Amino acid sequence: MITAIVLIDADAARIPEVAKEVADIDGVSEAYSVTGDIDLVAMVRVRRHEELAGVIADRISKVEGVLRTQSYIAFQTYSGHDLEAAFDLGLAD
Repeated sequence: MITAIVLIDADAARIPEVAKEVADIDGVSEAYSVTGDIDLVAMVRVRRHEELAGVIADRISKVEGVLRTQSYIAFQTYSGHDLEAAFDLGLAD
């Protein structure tokens, strides 16, 4: 599985609509509205590298209200959630 993190600048008047449309695109697993220099972050997960252009350039970038995107392809996944699950004994907190 190939993961890309897509930073999205959006028209401020359309952020909720852009987020919903982006989240509904096949290949987008999550879309977050965030604070800071960008408006949205989308997590794109596809099976083949060649599919990234179809999701990011052909779909996300063409959503009405998307002004600009920056994409970062993940090389390796590190997750504290995986480590927690490995040591979880099922005891109540």
